[in-house]
Amino acid sequence: MNDEMRASLDHCVKCTVCEAHCPVAAVTPLFPGPKYVGPQGERFRESGTSVDISLDYCSGCGICTHVCPQDVKIAEINAQARHEMKSRKGISVRDRLISRPMVTGRLSAPVAPIANAVLRNGLARRALSATLRIHRKAPLPASARMTLRRWLRGRTQAPAKRGTIVYFHGCAANFYEVETGRMTIEVLEHLGYRVLTPKQGCCGLPLQSNGLFDDARQHVHSLVSALDGAGHGLPIVASSTSCGLMLKREAHEILGMEDATLASVGARTFDICEFLLDLHDHGELPLDLAPIEMTIPYHAPCQLRGHGIGTPAVELMKLIPGVTVVESNAACCGVAGTYGLKREKYDIAMAVGAPLFNMVRDMHPPLAVCDSETCRWQIATATGVETVHPIALIHRAYGLS
Repeated sequence: MNDEMRASLDHCVKCTVCEAHCPVAAVTPLFPGPKYVGPQGERFRESGTSVDISLDYCSGCGICTHVCPQDVKIAEINAQARHEMKSRKGISVRDRLISRPMVTGRLSAPVAPIANAVLRNGLARRALSATLRIHRKAPLPASARMTLRRWLRGRTQAPAKRGTIVYFHGCAANFYEVETGRMTIEVLEHLGYRVLTPKQGCCGLPLQSNGLFDDARQHVHSLVSALDGAGHGLPIVASSTSCGLMLKREAHEILGMEDATLASVGARTFDICEFLLDLHDHGELPLDLAPIEMTIPYHAPCQLRGHGIGTPAVELMKLIPGVTVVESNAACCGVAGTYGLKREKYDIAMAVGAPLFNMVRDMHPPLAVCDSETCRWQIATATGVETVHPIALIHRAYGLS
């Protein structure tokens, strides 16, 4: 275990603030709470293994770490302990499969219509549930007919008027939400930036979440090499909140990676909304935004808290005339990356997200907004309301749609 993370457990005073805020412990007795399996449990672990299988019911949302008044790295301790536990007990075929979105994306993209039809088929979903224990109602994304990488090959790069930026699009924007990637690039180009999009792989977060630390480290090394190689010292903008956090903090804090290139890339990585709001704060964001008359529910994903940047998407959307943003104030949507896809955890994820889903349904909005792709898929599947990245509103207000 990362010595830095483990040492923080000695600061735990058993105040139970983390227990009170844990969204999973609130809805199921299968998870006794972050204090029990985290700082308290860690003191009794031998050889780095877990004393309790209930540890695997932690969703990894990170709320416990964020609310801890003693700065105990509870979520990080839990993640590292779960890795040790899974290394000892073995990792299932399902967990190995769902933790590799690059592989599934590459396989499904060439046959996207067929792949999507299969995922919509009730019998096929029941077969997935029976064989791989992926819940038949899990929010699995549809594959795009054209990947972002393929779209990029067919266009001319806009000239730089104010600088150059490296875009970290991640797996989701390449294979499933190509529109999010396209709109991010077009907004940045509209603002005068030359956008570099190097060939890039997965950030390793799904692997990390499923206990495959060695594989995750390999993915991080490859990714940071690609991003740094595209333009050493250039700012890097990410449209995936969770993937950006992996580079900023989690690869170091959870995987224990001590790497100069990772540190440099992490320090230069910005969430797209963070980047745009910083431009606005410095008077450099054009405000020629067309009105959009719309009241929109907005959910701040758990990963956003880890960035420590507040809710820049809210501030950005408020700049658009006519837009009214209603924040969900919900703790979590429940999906936590791949957690809510698993048959044994699906009902827990839905119970965690119920307050958010009810809020969205009660508003009857034309669409909902969230920064994280897996959270968007969860919200859209649970409520039937189209859920988009905040960049979609900015893109539309700039007249780029």
